[in-house]
Amino acid sequence: MVALSRGVLVVTGAGRGIGAAVAKAAAADGWTVAVNYARDAASAQATVDSITAAGGSAKAIQADVRSEAGIAALFVAADELGPLQGLVNNAGGSAEARIADLTAADYDGQMDSNLRTTVFCSREAVRRMATDRGGSGGVIINMGSRASVLGGQPGRVMYAAAKGAVDGFTVGLANEVGKLGIRVNCIRPGVIRTESHEARAGAERLRQITAPVALGRPGEPEEVAQLAVFLLSPAASYMTGALVDLGGGR
Repeated sequence: MVALSRGVLVVTGAGRGIGAAVAKAAAADGWTVAVNYARDAASAQATVDSITAAGGSAKAIQADVRSEAGIAALFVAADELGPLQGLVNNAGGSAEARIADLTAADYDGQMDSNLRTTVFCSREAVRRMATDRGGSGGVIINMGSRASVLGGQPGRVMYAAAKGAVDGFTVGLANEVGKLGIRVNCIRPGVIRTESHEARAGAERLRQITAPVALGRPGEPEEVAQLAVFLLSPAASYMTGALVDLGGGR
């Protein structure tokens, strides 16, 4: 049974993994969810179908949020669902490039995927939600990473650096828009069991990475989603500028 409507929520990169889990959990908590995806229409539609089958409301919206044009198109489409009141900046990605072999294209790819998407999607959300612009306030959640503290795996230094920038952006934006009715927080997951992570690392490598974790296992997308739902809710009404670790004690 879906709770009372909380408003429209945009979740970027919501076709699979953590994004899909967040979209489903938020819809179950009463949000109307704009399920953003870049390429995999089938997975995004499967997320929407799961939400609607459970009595929730969602729409799949194709947009590449690495570009301003894609971001603008996403938010215009989301406007059709109603007034925006939430954003989860989940889209991102990690690519391997050791620093001695790093190219400008590698650098731009990591910064565009993980920082640029977060910054410019947040801009569009603030334009709609800020009370000084006629909005009624809202919540932004940025998806960071424990890599911002730990430095990432060898070859993924730029991913860690980009996520470190997301940390700083979160705190700064929270200070900037707090009096405009908008809360901004960051979830920093550790190793989470997703299709992309398992495909990249492999089962044995995943076991090696999680060996130092205090809880002795990777996290599940649904565990990240439950934290996101809490941060989106009135129960977290005095939380802003927080960097919340979800790494199993790693």
